[in-house]
Amino acid sequence: MNPVATTREACITLDAGDPLASFRSRFSLPADTIYLDGNSLGVLPAATPARLAQVIAEEWGQGLIRSWNAAQWVDLPQRLGDKLAPLIGAAAATTRVCDSTSVNLFKLLAAALLQRPGRTVIVSEADNFPTDLYIAEGLSTLLGQQHELRLVAADEIAAALDERTAVLMLSHVNYRTGRLHDMAALTATAHSKGALTLWDLAHSAGALPVRLAETKADFAVGCGYKYLNGGPGAPAFLYVAPEHQAQLAAPLSGWFGHARPFAFESAYAPAPGVDRLLVGTPPVLSMKALEVGIELMAEVDLLALRHKSLAMSALFAARVERELDDCELSLVSPREDAERGSQVCLAHPQAWPVMQALIARGVIGDFRAPDILRFGFTPLYLSYAEVWDAVTHLAEVLRSREWDAPEFHQKNKVT
Repeated sequence: MNPVATTREACITLDAGDPLASFRSRFSLPADTIYLDGNSLGVLPAATPARLAQVIAEEWGQGLIRSWNAAQWVDLPQRLGDKLAPLIGAAAATTRVCDSTSVNLFKLLAAALLQRPGRTVIVSEADNFPTDLYIAEGLSTLLGQQHELRLVAADEIAAALDERTAVLMLSHVNYRTGRLHDMAALTATAHSKGALTLWDLAHSAGALPVRLAETKADFAVGCGYKYLNGGPGAPAFLYVAPEHQAQLAAPLSGWFGHARPFAFESAYAPAPGVDRLLVGTPPVLSMKALEVGIELMAEVDLLALRHKSLAMSALFAARVERELDDCELSLVSPREDAERGSQVCLAHPQAWPVMQALIARGVIGDFRAPDILRFGFTPLYLSYAEVWDAVTHLAEVLRSREWDAPEFHQKNKVT
């Protein structure tokens, strides 16, 4: 991992020549804040308030129920899905925006298991995001505990796949370490064993180029409120490769997944393709907010985004290791660019109060139990100089023991 700058002045020079710098004005950023938590909640796009005001005042206020047709509310899952698809390397009619990540994971994992009858093992990483594991456990119980959830270390995943494996279920980027899995290689290995793949893109969609079609991934899910900047609790998305859509079973057979939802037929008839995975009425206001974020991301060169993300995270990690080697910090994220997402994670025995002290200074990252300081790098609104300054603040918090003030030890519900 090589730093791109060794002085703050060099960072300022990089910012002056940054091809993505103009995007910063497209976001509403609080003053005196270095925001390193876009991997948990993205920043508000500047265009979102006006878009929502228009939807509320005109489409809802004046159009009322007519706007389901006149403003095309009814087509929001399809329209947003097709706008999102290029950001994750997917074709049209493969991606739909709906529900939450967890609900979509349940639907796709159930559908995948039904496509592999006789196979009883779901393989995942032991350090996968907990809700993904909870969903798999709950689904196994619902299916009569006929399936085994096999949890292994990151470097043991390929070896854990065998003729009993139905699905390989992984987060593309590990939430706690920032490790980026090789989607193409692991998908190929799973397919060689006859298994399907289900990828969670929560920490990669909008953060780096994703190539679902090229890597032959079978299924994927992801959220809208991190790097896609759709707002707190924004709808999620799901992806189904074209070759799986004809035999796709909908485990939650809701009326929006019906072939003719407004015929109000008493028996369920699945809609064609991926649309059968829709369930209930689309949440119009949150979808309209997410649409702004997706449209903004559609303007971005993802290769340039990835280059800047890696450069900033390398700068941050290298400076921490070079200048804070006496502060009980250890780098948890991979040093190799090809193995790292868009975040840097550090372990520290007092990670919780350290992060609270940083937040009080206006440097916002987050904490992950038991001892992880997590910093996300969102190149569209973050500068190299801010990355440099964040490490300066971290050094001051640690060396002065500022973190040991009583107020920074108080735990909150959300960490």
